[in-house]
Amino acid sequence: MYLYNSLTRKKELFVPNHPDIVKMYTCGPTVYHYAHIGNLRTYIMEDVLEKYLRYLGYNVKRVMNITDVGHLSSDGDTGEDKMLKGAKREHKTVMEIAKMYTDAFFADCRKLNIKRPDVVEPATNCIADYIHIIETLLEKGYAYRAGGNVYFDTSKLEKYYVFNDFNAEDLDVGVREGVEEDANKRNKNDFVLWFTQSKFEDQALKWDSPWGVGYPGWHIECTGISIKHLGEDMDIHCGGIDNAFPHHTNEIAQSEAYLGHKWVNFWFHVLHLNTTAGKMSKSSGEFLTVSLLEQKGYDPIAYRFFCLQSHYRKNLVFSWENLDNAVLAYNKLVDKIAALDPAAPGELDKQLLWELKQRFRKGMDADLNTSLGITALYDVLKAKTDDRTKLAAIRDFDTVLGLNLIEAAAKKREAAKQAAADEERDPEIEALLAARTSAKKEKNFAEADRIRDELKAKGIEIIDTPQGPKWRRIK
Repeated sequence: MYLYNSLTRKKELFVPNHPDIVKMYTCGPTVYHYAHIGNLRTYIMEDVLEKYLRYLGYNVKRVMNITDVGHLSSDGDTGEDKMLKGAKREHKTVMEIAKMYTDAFFADCRKLNIKRPDVVEPATNCIADYIHIIETLLEKGYAYRAGGNVYFDTSKLEKYYVFNDFNAEDLDVGVREGVEEDANKRNKNDFVLWFTQSKFEDQALKWDSPWGVGYPGWHIECTGISIKHLGEDMDIHCGGIDNAFPHHTNEIAQSEAYLGHKWVNFWFHVLHLNTTAGKMSKSSGEFLTVSLLEQKGYDPIAYRFFCLQSHYRKNLVFSWENLDNAVLAYNKLVDKIAALDPAAPGELDKQLLWELKQRFRKGMDADLNTSLGITALYDVLKAKTDDRTKLAAIRDFDTVLGLNLIEAAAKKREAAKQAAADEERDPEIEALLAARTSAKKEKNFAEADRIRDELKAKGIEIIDTPQGPKWRRIK
């Protein structure tokens, strides 16, 4: 499999660091509000990546953090903690907010068929890990104390802007909108490793540390959690493209300064979901959540299908019209699968099944091209083979795509059978049949014939059998 590496800005053959396991880290949500569907596009694509790695035979250990402290409202380490902001909005404690929105996030993930990572770790569980790393960075000269806080010193690095395929003005914290200058910093790109109460007296969650009572910065949390659970190296680090700077840039800086060697092989970034008005966010326009999709009558899996139709490294434009088109395409795909007979006679065409799988792999191996993966589904439906082989291929591909295709097709077949059964139990027709049977018993053949003609006019044919009269609609 070739995967685009944001760090080297090229597609590279994926080779894990260790033959027995792929170590994968996902930046999890800051649980101060519901995730919007733009956030969830990233988690859908990370889910496909994990499932495809498993499909290829790799053993994967995937870790995700839950940010429940330390994520400020500005990238410049200024402003209010997002968790505290959410707690004030909801009139709850920070921990109540964290539990509420963590539960809501994973409920959305279940609806979107996103597998729960092997390890989910709240940031508040690992305070001792962060303190140890920060102490080491201070000892090595990569960090300094100022104004009650501990900062990482970016001037000690040979290269700080590692994701340098972005515009320089977008990378400069000093010019980012809404960022206040922190006079404690030696350099404008330095970032906070540990905050103390001297600056944020209303912070709800605080811990003792060698530098005073306070709490960790956002960036140090991912470093601490990933090293705790994955060790000193990692195969793939995932996240949305908006995390590339400053979050992932700062993670690399502090992690490699602490470890003394390269930390992550592949950086996997998913581009934005935009609306027609621009980038989707929680603070602008309609707040688009999974629950809102459901309220409007959409199956969340149709949104997953919408995401998979586009490559993860392309911006995707959301509109209700675009989603409607995806729903139409998904339903047509399910209809075609529902027309296949799961009880079809014959044995699997193993050679053709292998060939169909190779077509699927060819698309997915090309930097996780899910649109080609979906094209492979249509190739299966067009293949000249038996239904059993087609269904086996679709079931196989869907272990990666996660579109519930076999289940949805089975429900559609069952619904069609139920509709036919309900039609056969039409109470009006059954009443006329009973009246005809009574008329025949009373030898009132004229009335029996009249009822037969009335039913015929309604498009109903009567078949007299030894078990009694049956009926069917005349096509």
